[in-house]
Amino acid sequence: MKKKIYYYDTDCGGVVYYANYLKYLEEARSEYFEERGLIIKDMLKDGIGFVVARQEIDYKSPSFYGDTLEVKTRVTDATLTRVNFEYDIVNQTQKLIASAKTVIVFVDKTLKPKRIPEDILKKLEMK
Repeated sequence: MKKKIYYYDTDCGGVVYYANYLKYLEEARSEYFEERGLIIKDMLKDGIGFVVARQEIDYKSPSFYGDTLEVKTRVTDATLTRVNFEYDIVNQTQKLIASAKTVIVFVDKTLKPKRIPEDILKKLEMK
């Protein structure tokens, strides 16, 4: 996923505000699902949701107003109820800006852990 950095993404020094990277990860993960034919809105209607159980991020270099970032997203592990995502965020010169890991847990409408349906698990398989 590519993301152009606008002024509102930055702090008063023109550097991307650190918490905004969490939004970029969420957007990249949503696109990852959609690219595999998994529409989150439809999944929710079917009683299949997920929550972030763990988030790690290592900031390597700043990014700035006017940069274009690319969030490279991959699944590194999946079990019956959880999926591990890893990301590399690079700028337009391919400089590593941050690396991150997210663990999501699938849940039902009451937010109790739920087994990931087999068809969804297959679509999320590591490539």
